[in-house]
Amino acid sequence: MSQKLMIIDTDCGIDDAQAIMLALSAPSVKVLAITCCFGNTDVDNVCQNVLRVLSVCQRTQIPVFRGSAGPLVGGGTQFKDHFGTDGLGDVLEDGGSDKWEKEIQTEHAVNAIIRLVNEHPGQVSLVALGPLTNLALAVKLDPSIPQKLKDLHIMGGNMEGKGNVTPCAEFNFIMDPESAYIVLEEYLCPTHIATWEFTCRNKLSWEFFDKLVSQDTAAARFMKTITSKCWAFSREPGIGMKDAFFGPGFVPYDAYAVAACVDSSVITEKTEYAVRVELHGTLGRGFMALDPANKLKKSHRVFVMKSCDLSKFSSMLIASLQQPFE
Repeated sequence: MSQKLMIIDTDCGIDDAQAIMLALSAPSVKVLAITCCFGNTDVDNVCQNVLRVLSVCQRTQIPVFRGSAGPLVGGGTQFKDHFGTDGLGDVLEDGGSDKWEKEIQTEHAVNAIIRLVNEHPGQVSLVALGPLTNLALAVKLDPSIPQKLKDLHIMGGNMEGKGNVTPCAEFNFIMDPESAYIVLEEYLCPTHIATWEFTCRNKLSWEFFDKLVSQDTAAARFMKTITSKCWAFSREPGIGMKDAFFGPGFVPYDAYAVAACVDSSVITEKTEYAVRVELHGTLGRGFMALDPANKLKKSHRVFVMKSCDLSKFSSMLIASLQQPFE
């Protein structure tokens, strides 16, 4: 059976690192490239973080491309410290930025996405784990890109107006609402969305997390280290918006989108909706509105994930940290 071709677009924080390792551990997947975008931290840190993950997994042959440093509209972006200022828990020694800089491809991430999709028409699955700026720029430069994709998987957005940054908006979408709007209007390929509420409702136990990171492998030790001092992995009750809405538990946000791309059977329920991202309003900006009756008269609908086979997902996560592979 031929391998699934995948491009991962990421703002590599701790959950992105876990998601990337899940993709790398899947024998049915060939990761063509990892493209980087601002989000959990600045884009230079994101590139370094991806290279760290690939180094731990001994997969440094996968090319890494630097992409967008900020949103389409507006000035500088206020990065959040959910996963530390560097995106990986602020516990790793830098090793010198020059060490990582020479490993980054000179081609821009947006150009790389366009080139790779055109080289493999109808074969590439694009998985977006951060703000959607690179994807929005790609479709503006080459409007044929969506029709040449096999499918698109997104971790981002929300479906109930429960926000984790503003009262109504999820992090990846509110960091660049205009790009989220463009992608969900112009990418007419099969599109699957793991919303914030979906990931939180399908959380795992902290007991499972302890088992996950206690494996005797390089990848597990890496994950244990980068989560060791990060407040997002605190067991204290009521930490953050996740606990306030959904209760305590381990939520590897981005890994759900990658798992769904690797093996669609891990998603046990999904619903097809017309959707649109709200761009206006003090509270509503960045919110993904579901339109089940299609009052917007859109020709394209997306698949919104609802429930997950947690046993299968857990097994995929365990396998993701059994790296490096021979």
